[in-house]
Amino acid sequence: MQGRIIKQISNNYTVLINKVRYECSARGKFRNLGLSPVVGDIVEVNIDTLTIDEILSRKNKLNRPVVANVDIALIVTSVKKPDLSLTLLDKLITIIKVNKIEPIIILTKLDLLNKEELNDLKKLMNYYKKLGIKVLTNKHPLLIKYVLKNKVVVLTGQTGAGKSTLLNKLDKKLNLETKPISEALNRGVHTTRHTEIYILGNTYFVDTPGFSALDLTDITVDDLKGTFNEFLNYKCSFKNCTHNQEKNCGVKDALSKFLILPSRYTNYIRFLKEIYESSSKLYK
Repeated sequence: MQGRIIKQISNNYTVLINKVRYECSARGKFRNLGLSPVVGDIVEVNIDTLTIDEILSRKNKLNRPVVANVDIALIVTSVKKPDLSLTLLDKLITIIKVNKIEPIIILTKLDLLNKEELNDLKKLMNYYKKLGIKVLTNKHPLLIKYVLKNKVVVLTGQTGAGKSTLLNKLDKKLNLETKPISEALNRGVHTTRHTEIYILGNTYFVDTPGFSALDLTDITVDDLKGTFNEFLNYKCSFKNCTHNQEKNCGVKDALSKFLILPSRYTNYIRFLKEIYESSSKLYK
């Protein structure tokens, strides 16, 4: 029978088949093939032996968090405690877009901002909206539910940003564990220890362990350029311009005229160097 993996703890998999949950193990052949079932996979299950026999073709797969067949990635982003990290936000957007998943930014803890900080945040988020990225807040759970109807959704973002709190707002029956931010570290305490799908109405939510760092492994320079789609509005003298040290670069010219958000360009260069460094280590 066919179903979806909704939870994984070590080598134990919970598979949902026709609204019934089965605790399964994976056949040894996957190890020989270098494959592992992951949360979100559509799988064939032998009900008699409770084993996963086949993993159906995936439309996408994220490696951190490890989850497959995702429609939308909610980037849950705290604006304070922990502070807003544009570097992490842009890196997540890049990784999500490369994997052909729609990113949506969810802002949390806006009540901690003063009026001036809130106005600055609105200007910043308007830039992301112009890139075609939806920006919502955790204060409007009904709107979030509407946008996510009939979708498989992964929650990601910095530790302590409020991913579990958001799920609790969307469905109070969940009562997921949450913990306060460490004042000393200005970061959250991990509360989610495994990857699991929660079914809220017609939406599949993937709750994953929080994290604050990502790498750009397997992402090429062309992949990176494609995720900074505002750069496509400006022409460069060289077709393969990386918008770094080349002359007559339209992107750098636009940056000097404040047409491109400075933090976006800074992060692009940072990611570009990271990709080059990873490539040089790979071929040593």
